[in-house]
Amino acid sequence: MTESVIRFIAGGAVVSVFALIGDVLRPKSFAGLLGAAPSVALVSLALATTMHGSDYVSIQAVSMLSGAAALLAFSFVTCHLLKRMGLSAALASVLALPVWIAVAFGIYAVASP
Repeated sequence: MTESVIRFIAGGAVVSVFALIGDVLRPKSFAGLLGAAPSVALVSLALATTMHGSDYVSIQAVSMLSGAAALLAFSFVTCHLLKRMGLSAALASVLALPVWIAVAFGIYAVASP
């Protein structure tokens, strides 16, 4: 119960700070981008460090980074398939899914401690 309360308070505070930073930046679409994922990841890593130690956190950090890189590659391929090839969103997403899997597991295999 204590961990949940700490996670709630710390997560809310960090999300608020990131939302304020995003609100100052232009374009305003950065506010939503900065408001969620980076702040929640930072709070999760900080809490995991205090509860599980740095070895556990290093594995989690590599997982987060490989997932982010895989999402970037997936998004790039999906956009290319949508704009250049004229495919439907569903078909482009299905065709780009192996790219996400290859990048995510490839980076994790190379970078994991």
